[in-house]
Amino acid sequence: MSDVVAFDASGLAETVERARALLDDGDVAAARMLAAGVYDQAKAGAAFAARFGAAERLVAKARRLQGDALLIEARAKVRLADEYDAAQANGEASKGRPKSREDGKTFTQAEAGLTSKEVHEARRLRDAELRTPGIVERAIAARLAAGLEPSRANLRAAVGTDTATAAERGNNLYETPPEAMRALLSLTRFGPKVWEPACGKGAISRMLENAGYEVELSDLVDYGTATKDGELQRVEDFLESAAQSEDAKRPDIVTNPPYGTSLNAFVAHALRAHRPRRMALLLNLNFLCGFDDPDRNFAMDENPPAMIYVFTRRLPMMHRDGWTGPEASSRMNTAWFIWELRQQADGSETYDGATELLRIDWKVFENATPVGPADDAAPERVTAVPPADQNLLAMARKLRERKAVTA
Repeated sequence: MSDVVAFDASGLAETVERARALLDDGDVAAARMLAAGVYDQAKAGAAFAARFGAAERLVAKARRLQGDALLIEARAKVRLADEYDAAQANGEASKGRPKSREDGKTFTQAEAGLTSKEVHEARRLRDAELRTPGIVERAIAARLAAGLEPSRANLRAAVGTDTATAAERGNNLYETPPEAMRALLSLTRFGPKVWEPACGKGAISRMLENAGYEVELSDLVDYGTATKDGELQRVEDFLESAAQSEDAKRPDIVTNPPYGTSLNAFVAHALRAHRPRRMALLLNLNFLCGFDDPDRNFAMDENPPAMIYVFTRRLPMMHRDGWTGPEASSRMNTAWFIWELRQQADGSETYDGATELLRIDWKVFENATPVGPADDAAPERVTAVPPADQNLLAMARKLRERKAVTA
C-alpha cells in the first residue's frame, strides 16, 4: 500500500506541474487532458489509502494533488470556453458539420475534443468565475481545509454549475410519498425509538409517529420540523454525527437519504458509526450496482442489507420542494433497502449475511394498518398483519415461510 500511495504523492506531483506549465504556455487542451488524468489517479489513490487505513497525512497529500489537478482542469475549461466562443463568433467553429467557408478554417466540437455537454459545463464554469472571481479556487481550498475530497461533483455544487443552479435547487428536498411508508410499515417492525436523520418537513416522521414510534429528528437544514411532542429537530450534518455506543436502546434509522455525491458516504457512515439494529433507506434501485466507490462497496458487499423490497410499480413522483412546474410521472425505480444486525455464533453482531429480495406493489398497502413497533430493541419482521387485504396477507405468509426456512 505504501508504494501505491508514494507513487501518487510523488510521480503525480510532477505531472501536476507539467499540466500547470502547459496551461501557462497556452496549450489548454493538453493541460486539461493531463490534469484530468492526474485527478482520476489521485482520487483513486486517496480512496485506496483511506480504505486501508493509511496515515492521514498520506490521504491528505493525495487529496491535495487531486485538488491541484481539479483547479488546473477547471481553469483550462474556462479558457476553452472563451476560445470556443471566440471561434464561433468568428465563424471558425460549428456545433455539427463545418460551415462552408472559402478558407476552410472551421472545426466542430468533436474535432476540438469537446462534447456539447462539456462546452455547456465549461461556459457555466466560466460564467461563475466572472460573477465571483476566485470562487473555484476557494471552493477547492474549503473542501481540503475541512478534510474532505475535492471532487468535480462537489465543485459543481459549490459554484452553482449543476444542472440546476444553487438557487434553483434550494435545499434539494424531495418529500417521501406516503405510499412508500405504508408499504414499509406494513412489512417491517422497528424498535420503539427511530431516528430520522434527513427529516425534511416530516413526511416520514409523521407516519412513524402515527404508527406508534418515538421519533428523533435531525437534518442538515433547519426546517423547524418538530415531533408530536414539540421537540424540534437537531440541525446537523449526518456525515459529521458522532458514533453512538453499542447500546441496545440506540435508535433504529428510517430515512430517505440525500441522493447525489454524499449518498454513499451517508449510508456507510450510518453503518460504521451508528450501527443501528435495523435501518431502512429508500433508495434508487441502481444502488445495487457500482463497484468503484469504497463506501458503496462497504454498504453492499462488506455489510449487505438483509432485505430489499423492490417496488414493482413506480412510486408517485417525488418533486423537489417548491417546484411549480408541471408534475411528471416517475421514471425512477426505487426500493426499501433494510439492514439488520445479525447475531453470530460467537455472540457478536454483524450485518454480514445473505440478502433477500422481494417484489412488492405499493398499491396493495393503500389501506393497510401499520404493524407498530416491537416490544424490545431487537425487532422482528412482520409477526401480525392487521389488514384484511388478501394480497397483503398472502405476502405476509410468504415472508413468514421464508423466515421459518432460514431460521
